[in-house]
Amino acid sequence: MVHIGLSADSVAAGGSRSLKGYLAEPDGEGPFPGVVLIHEAFGLDDVMQRHADRLASAGYLTLAVDLYSDGGARRCLVATMRSLMSGTGRAFTDVSTARTWLRNDARCTGKVGVIGFCMGGAFALLAAHDDFDAASVNYGQLPRHLEQALEGACPVVANYGGKDRTMPGAAAKLEAALTNLGIEHDVKEFPTAGHAFMNDVPVGPQPLRPLMRVMGIKPDPAAAPEAWRRIEDHFAKHLKG
Repeated sequence: MVHIGLSADSVAAGGSRSLKGYLAEPDGEGPFPGVVLIHEAFGLDDVMQRHADRLASAGYLTLAVDLYSDGGARRCLVATMRSLMSGTGRAFTDVSTARTWLRNDARCTGKVGVIGFCMGGAFALLAAHDDFDAASVNYGQLPRHLEQALEGACPVVANYGGKDRTMPGAAAKLEAALTNLGIEHDVKEFPTAGHAFMNDVPVGPQPLRPLMRVMGIKPDPAAAPEAWRRIEDHFAKHLKG
């Protein structure tokens, strides 16, 4: 884990006072494009770190920001979800701080994208207009006022599962909103996949696993490789090109 250098402005704006993250570095000297990764509701666990490692292996200096830095999931989850619902607050300040940290790092080209999964996907969608060069949204909940929230967003690639019972129809709604706004995008719904289908192992508390399977929350090794290819193509075009 790395401690993300804080500015007086970020702390004053309500950001985490001990902001941390997992930094995955590509091989070679660089500089490299940067990516801020935003974790699922369960936190910055091994699965999210492997996602960061995968992006690093594709050539991106990847900072997985820990939105629970100031107290762990038990103390921070409710406040983080409130921030997501309001579109403002500590979590968004932390994401912006992580973006600035990457952009100011000598190993970064200055091009920075954002990617999120589940809760993090919802954050990535809302952060797409916050000075990022590309965004990847993976089964992220859509905001209530979708077009208003997306105004001025960077190019977006999005992956959703057709068997995801937690957000039916989300892909089609996002596709329509981005089209109406004239924002470059690539949205796909995978018919066989459910929620969290890009994870390589099941996550979450063991007692909840049976319910999560019923809700379609599980890995889908058949759909995940294509979803990753689409993300890498999108980032290559907008961050490396």
